Amino acid sequence: MPRLRHIALSVKDIDRAADFYCAAFGMRRSAKSEGPTAHRIYLSDGVINLALLQYKSEVGSGLADTGFAGPHHFGFVVDDLNEAGAAIEAAGGQYFFDLGAPGEEGFERKFRDPDGIIFDINTTGWPLEFDDTAEP
Repeated sequence: MPRLRHIALSVKDIDRAADFYCAAFGMRRSAKSEGPTAHRIYLSDGVINLALLQYKSEVGSGLADTGFAGPHHFGFVVDDLNEAGAAIEAAGGQYFFDLGAPGEEGFERKFRDPDGIIFDINTTGWPLEFDDTAEP
């Protein structure tokens, strides 16, 4: 059964955004890191992962304007990547982008729904290694 576990925001100032969500909602945060497509900080309330992303380019983001701020995509944890992908495509979704390679930590397979909204799936969830030294 797919489970919604990930919401990603494109932000202009990743540190300011992380400080805000931690202070306002008591979320825990990971250390800031750099992935192939974006600088990122993951926050969590213990169930949902909130990814704050400062994109580098259109590659992987689909954004011509990397200064865009707002909801970018959401993600589901699925039991079987291929089965879920087939169901998505049968329902009218389209493959968009693989972030990483299957089996790698943090791997995501991204799709677009019939309205073009981006979402991703993976089988392991999103990293929640918290930085307990960061200020809330």
